[in-house]
Amino acid sequence: MTGRNEVAGDHGDKRRMWPYHPDLLAAPVPRYTSFPTAAEFGDGVGASDFAASLARVEGDVSLYVHIPFCEAICWYCGCNTSRNNRRDRMSGYLDSLHREIALVGQMLPAGTRVRRIAFGGGSPNAITPTDFVRLFLSLTQFMPLADPVISIELDPRSLDAPWAAALAGVGVSRASLGVQTFEPGLQEAIGRVQPAHLIESCTALLRGAGITSLNFDLMYGLPGQTGADLALTLDQASALGADRIALFGYAHVPHLIPRQRRIDASALPDQAVRFAMAAQGHARLLDDGYAPVGFDHFALPGDPLAQAALTGHLHRNFQGFTDDAAPVLIGLGASAISSFPDLLVQNEKNAGRYRMMLSQDRLPSNRGIRRSADDRLRGAIIESLLCSGRAELPGALLREAAHRLDSFVRHGLLSFADDMLVIAPAGLPYARTIAASFDPWRQQAGGRFSSAV
Repeated sequence: MTGRNEVAGDHGDKRRMWPYHPDLLAAPVPRYTSFPTAAEFGDGVGASDFAASLARVEGDVSLYVHIPFCEAICWYCGCNTSRNNRRDRMSGYLDSLHREIALVGQMLPAGTRVRRIAFGGGSPNAITPTDFVRLFLSLTQFMPLADPVISIELDPRSLDAPWAAALAGVGVSRASLGVQTFEPGLQEAIGRVQPAHLIESCTALLRGAGITSLNFDLMYGLPGQTGADLALTLDQASALGADRIALFGYAHVPHLIPRQRRIDASALPDQAVRFAMAAQGHARLLDDGYAPVGFDHFALPGDPLAQAALTGHLHRNFQGFTDDAAPVLIGLGASAISSFPDLLVQNEKNAGRYRMMLSQDRLPSNRGIRRSADDRLRGAIIESLLCSGRAELPGALLREAAHRLDSFVRHGLLSFADDMLVIAPAGLPYARTIAASFDPWRQQAGGRFSSAV
């Protein structure tokens, strides 16, 4: 800490000093992986709406395939997942997922091209490599695949040689490892013990399997975590050659995620320390040669994500920052969300009810929200602010948000150039809060979200 209102980056680099204004970070805000956010979804949207939007799809689309199982459940995790300790339950789920793939694939209009496939969870490698290959074969059979870029989220604790062979055989080129921290004591504090040598061996397996873009998910704001702990984790991630790093602040919301009650809340760092860790991580990763992507992602200069940020082609969807420009994302699996220009729609969250619906050949979409022209405009502004730090504003929205933006302008975090709103370099950690100024639901839904930093 260099002063009352300033937090320095690593080594006290004044070029990367972030001013700390706790009053501007007081309100919890969404991560804005969609707009409107899932907090606004309701049961007035369902399968017929999904089918109607699907019938209008043309051109490039992306797929997200949800595997809601893990080898073990980490205490911090907010994902819709459960343990893979019942083979009958997993088999039933996969049978239903195969059926959903067939139903949706047969409904896609001619000329549609699937350019991206992302497997997430949970942990997709909680199922067997054979089941994963069968799942991909279903996609090949029923979906119009057009040489797609394939990515997957992986748990290092259950990644082995047969799984690496399956990834190579399918042609997966991008992978994300849930690392969180390399410090053993912190791993125990969050219920995710995975020694450094395990991460090293997984990295080698993935490189050998043809993974060309490897992401490490890391966290700050963990119970008992220090700046030295974070520095060690960042250094190890860099030394292992991670092409991308996502550095997230731990969101402690036990009222929403009961498993987080196992985490010692009294040991969590306060907001000032979290802010310092975010600044430290940003500066250290830049020192290590990573390019900043948005507010919490980093990528080596040659990685497609860094190139997208550099050229102004960065986007944001349910997987976070992405170079995926497809206007339609189709979610498959329990709780998966589909995004169309005029609709956001989510599948049934409960895996048992999801299976029941598919057993009756019913599409499992059962909640969501229709996106009005105003929603699309606001969503584009929010995405632009988060991806490029600037957005062009129509006069009506500028007047509406002016009083909420005034404090950011006075502190030098934000400026206006004609109709362009520009976030200053010092305003980067406030990007989500600035974006929330254009969200009319933010005040009513604030308690559902986490700390802005």
